[in-house]
Amino acid sequence: MSPVRLERIGNMSKSASSSTSREAMTAADVRRAIVRIAHEIVERNHGVVGLAIVGLQRGGTWLGEEIAAQINKIESEVSVPVGALDVSLHRDDISLRPVSLGAISNIPFDLSGATVVLVDDVLYTGRTVRAAMEGLNNYGRPRAVQLAVLVDRGHRELPIRPDFVGKNLPTHRGDDVSATRDGVFVTPNSEDKS
Repeated sequence: MSPVRLERIGNMSKSASSSTSREAMTAADVRRAIVRIAHEIVERNHGVVGLAIVGLQRGGTWLGEEIAAQINKIESEVSVPVGALDVSLHRDDISLRPVSLGAISNIPFDLSGATVVLVDDVLYTGRTVRAAMEGLNNYGRPRAVQLAVLVDRGHRELPIRPDFVGKNLPTHRGDDVSATRDGVFVTPNSEDKS
C-alpha cells in the first residue's frame, strides 16, 4: 500500500486516500486551550488548595498532566497532585464489548474532601465520565467533582456537562475524533449519514 499524501487546504487536511481528515485544532490551539482551562480551574476554585487532577486513561492522562503543569506555573506555591484512572471495569457496556485492561489506575493520594477535576480528551456520550465518577469512590469521597475536556463533541446519552471545555466541536455520531498534543482531527465515517 502506498503512503497517504496530505495536502493542506486552509484549515482542512485533505487526504489523497478515500477518507478525509479535518484538522479542528492545531497544536498551537491545543496549547492555548490547555493554558486557558488551567486558568479557569484556578479561578473557579479560588486557588488550588484541596484540588486534585485525575486524567482518564488513555486520552485524558497526558491532558491531565499538561493542565496540572500549567496550574503549577500559575500557583507555584502549592503543587497539584495528578493521578490516572482506568474506568474499564466500571463501564455500563461491559456486556456489549470485551474489557481490555490496557492501562492501570494510579492515584497515589486520598481523594476524601478534595475537589477532583476529571480530565478527558474527548467528551462524547458521557458514559466514560459516569464510569469515572463510580471509579473515583475507590480512592475516597471527594468534596466535589468537576470535568475538564479538550473537545466536547456532543451526542450525550447521559446528563453530563463539562465545567471546562477547550472547544465545542459539532460532529456526526459516526465521526472519529482524535485529540493529541499535535492537534484535534475529525475523520468522517462515510457509512454514517446522521
